[in-house]
Amino acid sequence: MSPQPPKQYQTMSPTTPPPAQSSALPPAHPFNTNPTSQAEPAPQPTHKITPQRKPLLRLELRDLSSAGSHAFLRLTHASHALEHAIDTVLQHLYTGLDASTCIPGTRSVTLVLRAMDGVAYTTGLALDDDHKEIHLNTTYLAHVPEPRQKEEILGVLVHEMVHCWQHSGCGSAPVGLTEGVADWVRLKAGLAPPHWKRRGDCEWDAGYERTGYFLEWLEGVCGGDVVRRINEGLRVGRYDGDGLWRTCCGKSVEELWEAYKKSLECV
Repeated sequence: MSPQPPKQYQTMSPTTPPPAQSSALPPAHPFNTNPTSQAEPAPQPTHKITPQRKPLLRLELRDLSSAGSHAFLRLTHASHALEHAIDTVLQHLYTGLDASTCIPGTRSVTLVLRAMDGVAYTTGLALDDDHKEIHLNTTYLAHVPEPRQKEEILGVLVHEMVHCWQHSGCGSAPVGLTEGVADWVRLKAGLAPPHWKRRGDCEWDAGYERTGYFLEWLEGVCGGDVVRRINEGLRVGRYDGDGLWRTCCGKSVEELWEAYKKSLECV
């Protein structure tokens, strides 16, 4: 994920505890600590989708003294946050499908908090891709404005958790599509950051929120389960762009993108 984090980060005084932080989360979010918020409630999973194997969850702290690590530990309960991210991802990608055959066999997810470039990334272990690692940049977290830190942590976790459970045409799908699906789930979870906006000055597979909003628009045109059908179409075999989009949407992705851009002109 991008953007790149600042080169330096804040430090906390060892004698002054950080101020209490209200959550920017919608009132309906299970981790909200600010019941007086007037924000619209986020869509929540209506039922739990259970994979065949419950994944083992791990937390690895590379620098416990960093401001970003302090913020994460102060604002979240790691196991609850990871479990909620998994439930959110599975509900949006696999509702109505056969959990015994459709859901990837992810066996473990390790969240690694460390200083690095970027915001976060997800990878599989070289010896066994069913074991996933989510690396989250503590330097980036330290520079997120305090009123948004909790929401940003949970939003990034949901985005990266998608990469632990989505299909990608055996790795052949456009990166912009897989990243767009991840931000679509984050958007559906009510965790879109305030700087996101709908844009048509790019290609459909520009990725992240640009493709995420395109997928959201497709729900209204092609049915509310269209992203699940696209993800399922990527489960076996390599990515066949023309076949996938025409099967799921009845048109080529280029035709759909042109229609989406026209819809933005009317807003």
